[in-house]
Amino acid sequence: MRIVSLLPSLTEICYALGLVDELVAVTHECDYPPPVRAKPKITRSVLPPGLRQAEIDRAVRELVRSGQPLYQLDIERLAQLRPHLILTQALCPVCAVSYEDVVGIARALPQRPEVLSVEPHTLREVLDSILLIGEHTGRSATAAAVVASLEHRIGSVRQRLEEVEREPGVVCLEWLDPPMVAGHWVPEMVRLAGGRDLLGQPGAPSFTVTWEDVLAASPEVLVLMPCGYNLAGARAVATDLGQVPGLLDTPAVASGQIYAVDASSYFSRPGPRLVTGLEILAGILHPAAFARFGPPESASPIRFAAPEPVG
Repeated sequence: MRIVSLLPSLTEICYALGLVDELVAVTHECDYPPPVRAKPKITRSVLPPGLRQAEIDRAVRELVRSGQPLYQLDIERLAQLRPHLILTQALCPVCAVSYEDVVGIARALPQRPEVLSVEPHTLREVLDSILLIGEHTGRSATAAAVVASLEHRIGSVRQRLEEVEREPGVVCLEWLDPPMVAGHWVPEMVRLAGGRDLLGQPGAPSFTVTWEDVLAASPEVLVLMPCGYNLAGARAVATDLGQVPGLLDTPAVASGQIYAVDASSYFSRPGPRLVTGLEILAGILHPAAFARFGPPESASPIRFAAPEPVG
Protein backbone atom coordinates (compact mmCIF):
# COMPACT_ATOMS: atom_id res chain seq x y z
CA MET A 1 0.00 0.00 0.00
CA ARG A 2 1.20 3.51 -0.87
CA ILE A 3 0.22 6.04 1.80
CA VAL A 4 0.45 9.84 1.86
CA SER A 5 0.12 11.45 5.31
CA LEU A 6 -0.98 15.08 5.49
CA LEU A 7 -0.61 15.50 9.25
CA PRO A 8 2.30 14.80 11.62
CA SER A 9 0.08 12.93 14.07
CA LEU A 10 -1.09 10.58 11.32
CA THR A 11 2.51 9.99 10.31
CA GLU A 12 3.28 9.03 13.91
CA ILE A 13 0.35 6.63 13.95
CA CYS A 14 1.63 5.01 10.76
CA TYR A 15 5.01 4.58 12.43
CA ALA A 16 3.40 2.96 15.48
CA LEU A 17 1.61 0.54 13.16
CA GLY A 18 4.80 -0.41 11.32
CA LEU A 19 3.83 1.44 8.13
CA VAL A 20 6.91 3.62 7.64
CA ASP A 21 7.91 1.76 4.47
CA GLU A 22 4.41 2.28 3.04
CA LEU A 23 4.60 6.06 3.53
CA VAL A 24 5.52 7.55 0.17
CA ALA A 25 5.17 11.21 1.25
CA VAL A 26 4.59 13.29 4.36
CA THR A 27 4.21 16.96 5.25
CA HIS A 28 6.97 19.51 5.72
CA GLU A 29 6.16 19.42 9.46
CA CYS A 30 6.54 15.65 9.90
CA ASP A 31 9.67 15.16 12.01
CA TYR A 32 8.96 12.06 14.10
CA PRO A 33 10.16 9.41 14.10
CA PRO A 34 13.53 10.42 12.56
CA PRO A 35 13.21 8.04 9.55
CA VAL A 36 10.26 10.04 8.19
CA ARG A 37 12.44 13.12 7.81
CA ALA A 38 13.92 11.53 4.70
CA LYS A 39 10.50 11.00 3.11
CA PRO A 40 9.37 13.24 0.22
CA LYS A 41 7.63 16.38 1.46
CA ILE A 42 4.31 16.96 -0.24
CA THR A 43 3.31 20.28 1.42
CA ARG A 44 4.69 23.68 2.31
CA SER A 45 3.44 26.58 4.43
CA VAL A 46 2.51 29.85 2.75
CA LEU A 47 3.63 31.84 5.81
CA PRO A 48 7.13 33.33 5.71
CA PRO A 49 9.57 32.00 8.31
CA GLY A 50 10.64 33.97 11.37
CA LEU A 51 7.30 35.56 12.27
CA ARG A 52 6.52 36.34 15.90
CA GLN A 53 3.46 34.79 17.51
CA ALA A 54 1.29 37.90 17.13
CA GLU A 55 2.30 38.14 13.46
CA ILE A 56 1.49 34.47 12.87
CA ASP A 57 -1.89 34.93 14.53
CA ARG A 58 -2.76 37.94 12.38
CA ALA A 59 -1.61 36.25 9.17
CA VAL A 60 -3.53 33.04 9.91
CA ARG A 61 -6.73 34.89 10.80
CA GLU A 62 -6.54 36.92 7.60
CA LEU A 63 -5.97 33.83 5.45
CA VAL A 64 -8.84 31.98 7.10
CA ARG A 65 -11.13 35.03 6.79
CA SER A 66 -10.37 35.39 3.10
CA GLY A 67 -10.71 31.68 2.41
CA GLN A 68 -7.08 31.35 1.36
CA PRO A 69 -5.08 28.18 2.11
CA LEU A 70 -2.36 28.10 4.76
CA TYR A 71 -0.60 25.20 3.06
CA GLN A 72 0.16 24.30 -0.53
CA LEU A 73 -0.02 20.72 -1.74
CA ASP A 74 2.34 19.59 -4.49
CA ILE A 75 -0.30 18.17 -6.80
CA GLU A 76 2.11 17.17 -9.55
CA ARG A 77 4.25 15.16 -7.17
CA LEU A 78 1.18 13.64 -5.57
CA ALA A 79 0.07 12.35 -8.97
CA GLN A 80 3.52 10.89 -9.61
CA LEU A 81 3.47 9.04 -6.28
CA ARG A 82 0.21 7.24 -7.15
CA PRO A 83 -1.00 6.80 -3.53
CA HIS A 84 -3.67 4.27 -2.62
CA LEU A 85 -4.56 6.10 0.62
CA ILE A 86 -4.34 9.75 1.69
CA LEU A 87 -4.60 10.39 5.44
CA THR A 88 -5.86 13.84 6.42
CA GLN A 89 -8.22 15.71 8.77
CA ALA A 90 -10.87 18.42 8.81
CA LEU A 91 -10.68 19.11 12.54
CA CYS A 92 -8.42 22.17 12.47
CA PRO A 93 -8.37 24.63 9.53
CA VAL A 94 -4.86 25.81 10.41
CA CYS A 95 -3.21 22.41 10.86
CA ALA A 96 -3.30 20.88 7.40
CA VAL A 97 -4.36 21.27 3.79
CA SER A 98 -8.11 21.84 3.55
CA TYR A 99 -10.03 18.56 3.59
CA GLU A 100 -12.29 19.76 0.77
CA ASP A 101 -9.22 20.61 -1.32
CA VAL A 102 -7.71 17.18 -0.69
CA VAL A 103 -10.93 15.41 -1.71
CA GLY A 104 -11.19 17.47 -4.87
CA ILE A 105 -7.57 16.83 -5.81
CA ALA A 106 -7.88 13.09 -5.12
CA ARG A 107 -10.92 12.83 -7.38
CA ALA A 108 -8.91 14.33 -10.23
CA LEU A 109 -6.04 11.83 -9.89
CA PRO A 110 -5.98 8.89 -12.31
CA GLN A 111 -5.91 6.27 -9.54
CA ARG A 112 -8.60 7.96 -7.38
CA PRO A 113 -7.00 7.17 -3.96
CA GLU A 114 -9.09 6.71 -0.86
CA VAL A 115 -9.12 9.80 1.39
CA LEU A 116 -9.47 8.99 5.09
CA SER A 117 -10.21 11.93 7.38
CA VAL A 118 -9.40 11.31 11.04
CA GLU A 119 -11.22 13.62 13.46
CA PRO A 120 -10.35 12.97 17.14
CA HIS A 121 -11.61 15.48 19.71
CA THR A 122 -10.76 13.55 22.88
CA LEU A 123 -8.06 11.20 24.09
CA ARG A 124 -10.41 8.25 23.66
CA GLU A 125 -11.07 9.30 20.07
CA VAL A 126 -7.32 9.53 19.45
CA LEU A 127 -7.00 5.91 20.49
CA ASP A 128 -9.96 5.03 18.28
CA SER A 129 -8.27 6.78 15.35
CA ILE A 130 -5.33 4.38 15.70
CA LEU A 131 -7.78 1.49 15.39
CA LEU A 132 -9.42 3.16 12.38
CA ILE A 133 -6.14 3.58 10.51
CA GLY A 134 -5.20 0.01 11.41
CA GLU A 135 -8.46 -1.18 9.89
CA HIS A 136 -7.87 0.73 6.64
CA THR A 137 -4.28 -0.46 6.26
CA GLY A 138 -4.61 -4.12 7.18
CA ARG A 139 -2.95 -3.62 10.57
CA SER A 140 -5.93 -4.15 12.87
CA ALA A 141 -4.12 -6.58 15.19
CA THR A 142 -1.13 -4.27 15.52
CA ALA A 143 -3.41 -1.30 16.16
CA ALA A 144 -5.24 -3.20 18.90
CA ALA A 145 -1.92 -4.02 20.57
CA VAL A 146 -0.74 -0.39 20.35
CA VAL A 147 -3.99 0.88 21.87
CA ALA A 148 -3.89 -1.74 24.63
CA SER A 149 -0.37 -0.62 25.55
CA LEU A 150 -1.42 3.04 25.64
CA GLU A 151 -4.51 2.22 27.71
CA HIS A 152 -2.29 0.35 30.18
CA ARG A 153 -0.10 3.43 30.60
CA ILE A 154 -3.15 5.65 31.10
CA GLY A 155 -4.42 3.20 33.71
CA SER A 156 -1.05 3.27 35.46
CA VAL A 157 -1.24 7.06 35.78
CA ARG A 158 -4.73 6.87 37.26
CA GLN A 159 -3.66 4.12 39.67
CA ARG A 160 -0.68 6.10 40.94
CA LEU A 161 -2.93 9.09 41.59
CA GLU A 162 -5.60 7.20 43.51
CA GLU A 163 -4.22 8.38 46.86
CA VAL A 164 -3.82 11.99 45.77
CA GLU A 165 -6.35 14.09 47.65
CA ARG A 166 -5.84 17.50 46.09
CA GLU A 167 -6.37 18.54 42.46
CA PRO A 168 -4.60 21.82 41.68
CA GLY A 169 -6.28 24.34 39.39
CA VAL A 170 -4.55 24.45 36.00
CA VAL A 171 -4.57 26.73 32.96
CA CYS A 172 -3.03 25.37 29.74
CA LEU A 173 -2.24 27.86 26.99
CA GLU A 174 -1.65 26.66 23.42
CA TRP A 175 -0.75 30.17 22.21
CA LEU A 176 0.64 33.14 24.08
CA ASP A 177 0.16 36.21 21.86
CA PRO A 178 -2.78 36.40 22.00
CA PRO A 179 -3.36 33.84 24.77
CA MET A 180 -5.40 30.84 23.68
CA VAL A 181 -6.72 28.15 26.00
CA ALA A 182 -5.91 24.59 24.93
CA GLY A 183 -8.97 22.49 24.11
CA HIS A 184 -9.95 19.14 22.63
CA TRP A 185 -8.01 16.40 24.49
CA VAL A 186 -5.95 18.67 26.77
CA PRO A 187 -8.62 19.28 29.48
CA GLU A 188 -9.15 15.52 29.65
CA MET A 189 -5.41 15.02 30.01
CA VAL A 190 -5.36 17.52 32.88
CA ARG A 191 -8.15 15.64 34.65
CA LEU A 192 -6.44 12.27 34.18
CA ALA A 193 -3.20 13.81 35.46
CA GLY A 194 -4.91 14.83 38.70
CA GLY A 195 -5.74 18.46 38.02
CA ARG A 196 -8.70 20.76 37.38
CA ASP A 197 -8.64 22.63 34.06
CA LEU A 198 -9.96 26.06 34.99
CA LEU A 199 -10.65 27.39 31.48
CA GLY A 200 -10.43 24.56 28.94
CA GLN A 201 -13.54 22.81 27.68
CA PRO A 202 -13.18 19.03 27.17
CA GLY A 203 -13.63 17.97 23.56
CA ALA A 204 -14.16 21.56 22.38
CA PRO A 205 -11.75 23.63 20.25
CA SER A 206 -9.19 25.97 21.73
CA PHE A 207 -10.27 29.59 22.05
CA THR A 208 -8.78 33.03 22.53
CA VAL A 209 -8.93 34.72 25.92
CA THR A 210 -7.41 37.82 27.49
CA TRP A 211 -4.70 37.87 30.10
CA GLU A 212 -7.35 39.29 32.42
CA ASP A 213 -9.27 36.01 31.97
CA VAL A 214 -6.15 34.03 32.87
CA LEU A 215 -5.53 36.17 35.95
CA ALA A 216 -9.16 35.89 37.04
CA ALA A 217 -8.91 32.09 36.90
CA SER A 218 -6.08 32.32 39.48
CA PRO A 219 -4.30 29.15 38.33
CA GLU A 220 -2.11 27.25 40.76
CA VAL A 221 -0.27 25.76 37.78
CA LEU A 222 0.23 27.43 34.41
CA VAL A 223 1.37 25.20 31.51
CA LEU A 224 2.63 26.85 28.33
CA MET A 225 2.18 24.55 25.34
CA PRO A 226 2.28 26.77 22.23
CA CYS A 227 1.12 24.74 19.24
CA GLY A 228 3.93 23.70 16.92
CA TYR A 229 6.75 24.62 19.33
CA ASN A 230 9.26 22.32 21.00
CA LEU A 231 10.53 23.00 24.51
CA ALA A 232 13.23 25.47 23.43
CA GLY A 233 10.72 27.33 21.29
CA ALA A 234 8.15 27.42 24.09
CA ARG A 235 10.72 28.80 26.50
CA ALA A 236 11.75 31.45 23.98
CA VAL A 237 8.22 32.79 23.43
CA ALA A 238 7.59 32.74 27.19
CA THR A 239 10.38 35.19 27.94
CA ASP A 240 8.16 38.28 27.65
CA LEU A 241 5.38 36.98 29.89
CA GLY A 242 7.01 38.50 32.95
CA GLN A 243 5.85 41.86 31.57
CA VAL A 244 2.16 40.89 31.58
CA PRO A 245 0.58 43.09 34.29
CA GLY A 246 -0.44 41.03 37.30
CA LEU A 247 0.89 37.68 36.04
CA LEU A 248 3.70 37.59 38.59
CA ASP A 249 1.10 37.76 41.35
CA THR A 250 -0.83 34.67 40.28
CA PRO A 251 -0.49 31.64 42.57
CA ALA A 252 1.22 29.70 39.76
CA VAL A 253 4.00 32.19 39.13
CA ALA A 254 4.36 33.23 42.77
CA SER A 255 4.95 29.59 43.79
CA GLY A 256 7.15 28.72 40.80
CA GLN A 257 4.52 26.53 39.14
CA ILE A 258 4.72 27.82 35.57
CA TYR A 259 6.07 25.34 33.04
CA ALA A 260 6.96 25.25 29.38
CA VAL A 261 6.51 21.94 27.58
CA ASP A 262 7.35 20.38 24.24
CA ALA A 263 3.89 20.89 22.76
CA SER A 264 4.77 19.73 19.27
CA SER A 265 5.78 16.29 20.51
CA TYR A 266 3.43 15.62 23.41
CA PHE A 267 0.35 17.89 23.40
CA SER A 268 -0.53 19.40 20.01
CA ARG A 269 -0.53 16.29 17.86
CA PRO A 270 -3.37 13.77 18.39
CA GLY A 271 -1.22 10.66 18.22
CA PRO A 272 0.32 8.02 20.50
CA ARG A 273 2.68 10.47 22.22
CA LEU A 274 -0.25 12.24 23.89
CA VAL A 275 0.01 9.52 26.53
CA THR A 276 3.56 10.67 27.21
CA GLY A 277 2.10 14.17 27.51
CA LEU A 278 -0.30 12.83 30.13
CA GLU A 279 2.64 11.38 32.07
CA ILE A 280 4.46 14.72 31.79
CA LEU A 281 1.42 16.57 33.17
CA ALA A 282 1.10 14.09 36.04
CA GLY A 283 4.74 14.72 36.91
CA ILE A 284 4.19 18.47 36.89
CA LEU A 285 1.03 18.37 38.99
CA HIS A 286 2.05 15.61 41.41
CA PRO A 287 5.85 15.32 41.55
CA ALA A 288 5.68 13.27 44.74
CA ALA A 289 3.85 10.52 42.86
CA PHE A 290 5.94 10.78 39.69
CA ALA A 291 9.71 10.90 39.91
CA ARG A 292 10.19 12.96 36.74
CA PHE A 293 8.25 15.06 34.26
CA GLY A 294 8.94 12.84 31.27
CA PRO A 295 11.57 12.41 28.56
CA PRO A 296 14.53 14.81 28.48
CA GLU A 297 13.74 18.20 26.93
CA SER A 298 10.00 17.68 27.39
CA ALA A 299 9.22 20.14 30.19
CA SER A 300 10.93 22.70 32.38
CA PRO A 301 9.92 25.37 34.90
CA ILE A 302 9.95 29.02 33.86
CA ARG A 303 11.43 31.61 36.21
CA PHE A 304 10.93 35.34 35.83
CA ALA A 305 13.37 37.90 37.20
CA ALA A 306 11.99 40.04 40.00
CA PRO A 307 10.99 43.51 38.76
CA GLU A 308 13.42 46.33 39.42
CA PRO A 309 12.45 48.52 42.40
CA VAL A 310 11.08 51.91 41.45
CA GLY A 311 12.89 55.03 42.76
